[in-house]
Amino acid sequence: MSNRIEDYALIGDMQTAALVGRDGSVDWLCLPRFDSPAIFAGLLGTEDNGYWKIAPLSGGVSTRRQYQGDSLILESEWETPRGTIRVTDFMPPSDELIGAPAIVRIVEGISGQVPVRSEIRMRFHYGKVVPWVRRHDDGRTVAVAGPDSVWLQSDTDHYGRGMTTYADLTVGPGDRHAFVLSWWPSHAQPPLGTDAEEVLQDTQLFWQDWVSRCTYDGPWRDAVVRSLITLKALTYAPTGGIVAAPTTSLPEDVGGVRNWDYRYTWLRDAAMTLSSLVRTGFLEEATAWREWLLRAVAGDPENLQIMYGVGGERRLTEYEADWLPGYEHSSPVRIGNAAAEQFQLDVYGEVVDALHHGRLAGMEGHDNAHQLQLRLMDFLEDNWRKPDEGIWEVRGPRRHFVHSKVMAWVAVDRTIKLLEAGPGDSAAAHLERHLERLRGVRDEIHHEVCEYGYDAERNTFTQYYGSLELDASLLLIPQVGFLPPDDKRVVGTIEAIQHELTEDGFVRRYPTRGESVGLDGLPGDEGAFLACSFWLADDLAMIGRVEEARELFERLLALRNDLGLLAEEWDPRLGRQVGNFPQAFSHVPLIDTALRLTSLSRAEKRAAGGSSRAASDDDLH
Repeated sequence: MSNRIEDYALIGDMQTAALVGRDGSVDWLCLPRFDSPAIFAGLLGTEDNGYWKIAPLSGGVSTRRQYQGDSLILESEWETPRGTIRVTDFMPPSDELIGAPAIVRIVEGISGQVPVRSEIRMRFHYGKVVPWVRRHDDGRTVAVAGPDSVWLQSDTDHYGRGMTTYADLTVGPGDRHAFVLSWWPSHAQPPLGTDAEEVLQDTQLFWQDWVSRCTYDGPWRDAVVRSLITLKALTYAPTGGIVAAPTTSLPEDVGGVRNWDYRYTWLRDAAMTLSSLVRTGFLEEATAWREWLLRAVAGDPENLQIMYGVGGERRLTEYEADWLPGYEHSSPVRIGNAAAEQFQLDVYGEVVDALHHGRLAGMEGHDNAHQLQLRLMDFLEDNWRKPDEGIWEVRGPRRHFVHSKVMAWVAVDRTIKLLEAGPGDSAAAHLERHLERLRGVRDEIHHEVCEYGYDAERNTFTQYYGSLELDASLLLIPQVGFLPPDDKRVVGTIEAIQHELTEDGFVRRYPTRGESVGLDGLPGDEGAFLACSFWLADDLAMIGRVEEARELFERLLALRNDLGLLAEEWDPRLGRQVGNFPQAFSHVPLIDTALRLTSLSRAEKRAAGGSSRAASDDDLH
C-alpha cells in the first residue's frame, strides 16, 4: 500500500514522528517514542498493518501540499469535481503543549461541497496486534492493547466496520472539522481532551520562535532552514538524543535485504548534527545533546557504544518482524540494531570534534565533558591500532579502515587543542601532564595512515590498509584537517573517487563489486549515498573547483522531495530516493555545504572589493 519514499511528508513532536502520504494516509507512526512499536505500520506492509487516511471520498492524491511557512505543519489540498478541501496535519510538541504524543488533523472546506472520509485501522506492535476498540462514555473512541491506549477525539460521528473505524462528512466553504489521535498509558485515568485550534496556534508559535534563532542568511536559506527543522524534529526532547531517522527497514536496495532500524541515536550522526546546529545558532540543542552524551556514556567510556536508545539505553537487540512483508517486498523488516555491539574507532573522533565545535561556538564549558574527553583519550591511546567495523558498519571482518584511523587522529588533535586553549579545570590540568605523549600519538597515527593507507602509484588514499579499493569517507580527510586541501594526495583522492565511485555524478560509499564483494557481508547493491555526494561538493570547493561544487550542490538539492526532505540514498537507476527517511545524515551535510559555499562566495566578494582575507574554516563556525 506504500507510496514512494519521497511521496511522504514528515510531521513530529520531538518525541516521535509520523509519515503522511500524498494520498492523505498516515502509514507510519510509533507511539509514544521514536523507537516504540508502531501503531501504523502500513509503510512496511499492507493496510492490514495499520494506517489512518483522511481524503476526499473520490480518492486520489493531493493536488498540492506544503509546510505552513517555516514549520512542521503540513497542508495538503485536493481539487475534486465537487470542490476543494485542505487537510492540515501536525503533532503538537508534547512537552510544550499537551503532555502526550498526538496527531491533529483538521479538514477545511475551500470551495464546493466535498464528501470526505476518515478511515483508521489501528494495529499495535508493528501491525501485529488488533486492539480492543470501544466508545468511551465521553464519546471518544479508545483502542487498548496491553500497556498502550490510543484515544480518537472528533466532532464527527464514527462507526466501525471490518475492524476499521470510519467517519463520513461533507465539507463546505469555511467548515473545519478536527480529529485528534493521542497516546496514553492504558492503566491511567483517561487523558483530557485537546482543543485542536488552540494547539494549532501554539504549534505555529513554537516553530516561529524556534526558527527565529537561525543565524544563517545565505542564498540557500530555505533549504538550510528546512533541514534544520528536520533535525529538530529528529531530536527526542525529553533527553536531547537525536535519532538517525524516524523509520526502520526502508530499503537501500528496493527488494533487497539492506534494511536497517535507524530509530536510535548514533553518536556519529548526532555529533555531526550538533556541529551543524551550533554553527547555525542553536546552542540549546547542542547543550542538551552533550548532557545526553554524559548520561549515556556515564562512568564507562571504555565501553562506549556507537549507538544508544533515545533515553540512553544500551540494549538494542535486533530481531526480524517476519509478519511484515517489507516496503515493496524488501525483507527482512528489522527491529533493533545489532550494530550497536560493533567497535567503530571513528566515533571517538566525531564525539570529540563535536565537543570542540561546541566550544568554538560559545557553548559553556563543562568539567564532566572535559573529564569524559580525557577518559576517551586514555582508551584511544591503547586501542587506536585495532581493526574495526568502520563508519559503514560492515558485517564482514574487521579491518584497518583509513577513515577510522583519521578520526582517531581527530580525537587526539582536538584534545590537544583543548589543552592548549587552557580552560583551567582539573581535567585539563591532568591532560597537560600528558601533552607531549598526546602529540606523539597524533604524529604516530598520521605517519601510519600516510604510510599504509595511501597508494602512491594511483595517488590516492584507500579504503583500508593494503586495499586497492576506494571509500567515500576519505573525502573527509581535508574537511577534518588531517591534510590541507592542496596536498597532492588529497587532490588525487578526490579525483579518484569522482572518477571511480560516482554514478551520474553522485557518490557511492564504496564498491559492491570486485574486491569489496563481501566486505559488508551482504548481497545486492545500493544507491548513491547522499551524504558522500555533499562531501564531494565540499571537497571540490576546498580545492578551488567552486563552480563545479555549486553545480553538484544544486543537483543534490533537486533530489529533495517537494517538501525539501531527503532519504539516505538516491538510486540513479530507478530515479528515486531509497533508504530510511528523512535521514539526518543527509540533511547535516546539506547544511554544511551551504555554509561553506556561502562563506566562499562572501570571501570572493570581499576579494573583489579589495580585501585579501580568504575564507577559512573559522568562517563556518
